[in-house]
Amino acid sequence: MKKILTLLILLMAGGGSAYYWHLQNPLVTGSDIIPKIELQISELFGKQPINENELLLYGNIDIREAQLAFNSSEHITEILVQEGEQVKKGQLLARLHNEILKAQLQQAEAQLHAQSETIVKLKAGSRKEEIEQVRSQYNAAVTTYKIALSSYKRTIPLLKKRVISPDDYDKARALSESTKAQAEAAKHSLLLIQSGTRKEDIAIAIATLKSLEANVSLVKQQLDNAKLYAPADGIIRNRILEVGSMAFPATPVMTLAFINPVWVRAYLPETALGKVAIGSKAMISTDSYPDKVYEGWVGYISPTSEFTPKTIQTSELRTRLVYSVRIYACNPQNELRLGMPTTVSVDISKPPASQESGIQNCGNK
Repeated sequence: MKKILTLLILLMAGGGSAYYWHLQNPLVTGSDIIPKIELQISELFGKQPINENELLLYGNIDIREAQLAFNSSEHITEILVQEGEQVKKGQLLARLHNEILKAQLQQAEAQLHAQSETIVKLKAGSRKEEIEQVRSQYNAAVTTYKIALSSYKRTIPLLKKRVISPDDYDKARALSESTKAQAEAAKHSLLLIQSGTRKEDIAIAIATLKSLEANVSLVKQQLDNAKLYAPADGIIRNRILEVGSMAFPATPVMTLAFINPVWVRAYLPETALGKVAIGSKAMISTDSYPDKVYEGWVGYISPTSEFTPKTIQTSELRTRLVYSVRIYACNPQNELRLGMPTTVSVDISKPPASQESGIQNCGNK
């Protein structure tokens, strides 16, 4: 009898404990699981808040960066920026060794100057003194020819009388012919110097000048390639090479992270695609600055979907399509950092009628 009473007491105590535990921990039913799954899905792709005129999206500040490299090969002599430093577009970042290029530039500029003076001389023609000098040479050649011709003529009758030998006659005739040729050459030189420089010679000289000008420009470009400039405003994320390293066109020297414009990359569910348009206003918030809200707008919606098969799409799969979206943000204090998680509230009460693209002015938003 005592055993039965003890067993009844134990059963009653166990039942009471089970009933108390059930009151504190109710069973999870299927109706409780479904809302939790829907909540997880909405947190991934965007959920409809209590305000039906807003659509919540979740994303990160997009990371955009460039690997900066020189356009020539040489040793790095100077790096002017540090990691984390903010730079402006066109700012000088680093230099290469360029002493050889400087010497080549001096040589090219000297050749260009000499050719320029040559063209000036050709266009100016010969001076009066030079013309008179050539004229005197011509007159002297004519006089010499006349003397030689006269001597030759005197040898003709002497040869017939056999007063002179045939060799003396041949020498006199050869001298007459050679002096005649010299006189004709002097006359040709006088005519050339009087007529001035030929147009063809000037054209050749000008073409040579243009070639030397191109060579100077080439060396200057090579000198400019020995400098590394910032292609846009940004922050130096890291320095890959240091002073003394050998730089090549295919070898990055540093990484530049772009900070303007700033946008959030989020994903728009297919069911909300018709509610959002390019230009829709948005408000952006972060965990880092929970009390601040940043103005923004939708600047890009991808024309293609993601995360779904590209072939057959059933009606069930079609509702799971998502589209990449860019929400541009006004970031006057540079508080929005690259990669920062954000929450975006898109105003869907009145989607813009015009599908304007591009980056808008933060002052007008």
